[in-house]
Amino acid sequence: MHDALPLGQWVSQFLNFVLAHDNGTLENLGKVIGAFTEAIEAVLVALPDWAVAGAISAIGLWRVGWKFGLFCAASFFVIIATGFWPATMSTLALITASAVISLVLGIPLGIWMARSDRVAALVRPVLDFMQTMPAFVYLIPAAMLFGLGKVPGVLATVIFAMPPAVRLTNLGIRQVNKEQVEAGIAFGCTPRQLLLKVQIPGAMPSIMAGVNQTIMMALSMVIIASMVGAGGLGNDVLASIQRLDIGLGFESGLSVVLLAIILDRITESFGASSAQPQASWRERARNLMARRQPSGP
Repeated sequence: MHDALPLGQWVSQFLNFVLAHDNGTLENLGKVIGAFTEAIEAVLVALPDWAVAGAISAIGLWRVGWKFGLFCAASFFVIIATGFWPATMSTLALITASAVISLVLGIPLGIWMARSDRVAALVRPVLDFMQTMPAFVYLIPAAMLFGLGKVPGVLATVIFAMPPAVRLTNLGIRQVNKEQVEAGIAFGCTPRQLLLKVQIPGAMPSIMAGVNQTIMMALSMVIIASMVGAGGLGNDVLASIQRLDIGLGFESGLSVVLLAIILDRITESFGASSAQPQASWRERARNLMARRQPSGP
C-alpha cells in the first residue's frame, strides 16, 4: 500500500540532500555549539560544589528571600549527598547553552514580529509547529544531521524552548501603552530610541516571563535529549526506566525537580521586579530630549 501523500519520504529526502550538500556548514555549526556547551560545563564542574551551591543560594537569598535561600542550600545539599552533583552540573550547562541560544535568536525575532504584522503572520504558524510537534520527533533529524552527543540535544532543545521567548516578546511590545509610545514619538525619539527606551522597558515583565518559560521548557527537553547522548540527569532517568530501578528514578527525578524549582523562582523574581512602577514615561522622554539638545552659549 502506497501513501497518497508521502510527506515522511520527502522529509527524509530533504535531510539526505542537506547532508550531501552542506559543504561542512553543519559540522562547523556543531563544533561551535559543542564547544560553547562544553566550556560552560567545564567551568561548572571545575568549580567546587560548595562555591556553585553557595553562589546560587546567595542569588536566591537576594532575589526571593531568606527562606528560599535556605531552600536552595538544602536542595544542593541533597543533590551533593545523593551523588548527583556532576550530572546536575552537566544538565545545568545544557540548559544554560540552550537557553542562551534560544534567547539570542528568540528575543530579536519577537521584536521583529512586533514591528511587522507580515513577519508575525509568517512566523506564527512556524511557532505553532515548533510547540505542538512531539518533543521526541526533534531528536531524529538532529541526530541525523549532527550525530549523537550534546550538539543534537542542544539544538532539539532550542527548537522546543524558543517559541515562548518569541511569543511573549512580541506580545509584550505590542501591549505597551500607546500613550507611552506616542509620548516618546512626540518628544523626538528615533525608532531605535523608542524601542530601547520605551517599548522594551515597558515589555520587560512579559519578556522575562518568556525567559522563565524558555528555561523551564529547556529543562524538560534536556532530560528527553539524553536519548541521543546529551548526558546529564537525563541519563540517570533513562537508566532508571530501562532497569525499572525506582530508587535511581526517584533520586535523579528529585534532583531535576529541585533544580527546576530553583531556576523557576530565581528567573521569575527578575520578571516581578521589572514589573515594579518606574519613572513617568513622559518624564523619561523629557530627560532623553534634554540630553540630546545642545547646551546654550
